[in-house]
Amino acid sequence: MNAGVLVTEDDFRRLAEFLYRRTGMVLTEGKRYFVERRLTERMTAVNAGSFSEYFARLRNNYADEIEHFINAFTVNETYFYREDDHFRCLIKDLLRLRIVKRSHDTLRIWSIPCSTGEEPYSIAIWLLENWPSVDSYNIEIVGSDIDTRVLEAARLAVYGERALMRVAPELAAKYFHRTEADQWQLIDDIRESVHLTRVNVLDVSETQQQGRFDVIFCRNMLIYFDEASRRRAAENLYECLLPGGFICLGHTESMSRISSLFEVCRFDDAVVYQRAALQD
Repeated sequence: MNAGVLVTEDDFRRLAEFLYRRTGMVLTEGKRYFVERRLTERMTAVNAGSFSEYFARLRNNYADEIEHFINAFTVNETYFYREDDHFRCLIKDLLRLRIVKRSHDTLRIWSIPCSTGEEPYSIAIWLLENWPSVDSYNIEIVGSDIDTRVLEAARLAVYGERALMRVAPELAAKYFHRTEADQWQLIDDIRESVHLTRVNVLDVSETQQQGRFDVIFCRNMLIYFDEASRRRAAENLYECLLPGGFICLGHTESMSRISSLFEVCRFDDAVVYQRAALQD
């Protein structure tokens, strides 16, 4: 099938509802060209001759098509050290506040969605380079995403020039080795320091399986959800925070407009949101 598929209004609605029910992602009419392109790719992959034939295979999860369908519609734009003001805030403020009243030496940090790994690996490198107390604690970093393709890429951890555009040359030489022209692979020590898992943030059982965290990075994901899905995601993320834990959102996102569960915390480098600590 070489020609693009023309999606009718009814087809578009059915696809959008299917994706929304499973991921919370909202497909607007403005994304019709994107939908038609992705649908053409998936119909070709499963050799479906019509939309109805493809949609039947999707609903029946023929050859794990639901997973492939979700993968086709996720957005994975990222790079190392993106919005690093949150990383500065992590070192200067969040970890300091988390450590003050701790009775154990384990710190857990969650990156969701982690895409191809740039964010959780950036956190690991940033801690090694900028936190003098890094060796005094057992640090667990978890990276999660709903897209199984990007998780496989994160495990391989091979990146091009654009992904490393904000990494200083001396750090790139320290933490990456060149595999071929314009391709660099992260060293094993950093790759092995991050645990990667598939998680749908709207699925309470999947989020709860990850345990509870001191700090959650959930940046630039909720903008793709509608109000109801944002609220569900916020509630699930709240339950995954330890009392007193923090969540970092993207600069265009505001938890105050989503949920009243969190307290706003304004620091020099960033605004973050906190689950209230237990009272003494």
